[in-house]
Amino acid sequence: MAKKSKLLADLFHETLKDVYFAENKILKALPKMAKAAQSKDLKAAFVKHEKETRGQVKRLEGVFKILGKRPVAKKCEAIMGITKEGDEIMSDFKGMPALDAGLLAAAQAVEHYEMSRYGTLKCWADELGMPDAVSLLDATLKEERATDSALTTLAKSVVNIEAEAHM
Repeated sequence: MAKKSKLLADLFHETLKDVYFAENKILKALPKMAKAAQSKDLKAAFVKHEKETRGQVKRLEGVFKILGKRPVAKKCEAIMGITKEGDEIMSDFKGMPALDAGLLAAAQAVEHYEMSRYGTLKCWADELGMPDAVSLLDATLKEERATDSALTTLAKSVVNIEAEAHM
């Protein structure tokens, strides 16, 4: 018996499940990162992004609803690896001057992964004729870009300087 052809709609749904897992995993990681951060500005950035991420999860649930599907997470190996690196940084650099620079770099790795995924999903939603999904995905993509930009500013203005200053 021949396998059923998988189409763009199937790939969209599978990727959506992957990102749903990733966002929920990040929701668990952000409070730990905020607690570990030494800089009050970095702590505040993680707390702010945790609130945003809750909204992003809700938007993803809205996209599942548009598809007529139940929100289901599929284990995302990419985010497992990125968050594992973050855990290693928290352990290896605990109490060290470079801790915040490492945490910030780990957070940006997450942001870049998410920007890639949301950009792809937005494009596919457009191809599949789902303007409401495009709108939800675009709102999240804009937030992820803004978070990445804020983290870059924080790195350049405070965190990286503090990591070097304690030589």
